[in-house]
Order: sequence, then structure tokens, then C-alpha cells
Amino acid sequence: MNVGELTTIADFFIICSGTSDRQVQAIAQAILEAGEQEGRRPIGVEGLSAARWVLVDFGDVIAHVFTPDERDYYRLERLWGDAPVVVRVQ
Repeated sequence: MNVGELTTIADFFIICSGTSDRQVQAIAQAILEAGEQEGRRPIGVEGLSAARWVLVDFGDVIAHVFTPDERDYYRLERLWGDAPVVVRVQ
């Protein structure tokens, strides 16, 4: 989601989910590794050990990786509903 026009927090949000805590953790690790390959270091990483909602903050891009229950509960897509979706993969 392109949130740059709506907030100063970041330019883009990545919102995705895994089917289990283990998969959420693996997705978050893959995001961290991809960032590292691009020479980017995260400003912060939250929730990696519990792996229900992992937040990876690269400053201009923030990735949110959820379990299905957490994603349904927090509904970030609805909260940031005015933001244009750049890419949607299902």
C-alpha cells in the first residue's frame, strides 16, 4: 500500500500473512534477508519471537506479517483503506 500521502510514518506498507507462527517467522526472515541483499538494514523488528504479528521497519517501507487471526483482528487494510494498493497477490 502506498501510504506516503496519508502519513509521515512510511511511504509503503507491505501487509501479508502466513498460515502459522512458523510461517510468519519465515516470511519475516525472508524480508530481512531480501533487505540485506539490497543493502538495507531495518530500523526495528518487533514480534519475531512470538511470530503472531511481525513488524519489519525499513523506514520508508514497513512490512507487517500476520497470522490470519491477527490480520483479521487488526484489519490494517481497512485502517489504511484510503491508501492505493500498489500490488495485490493472493
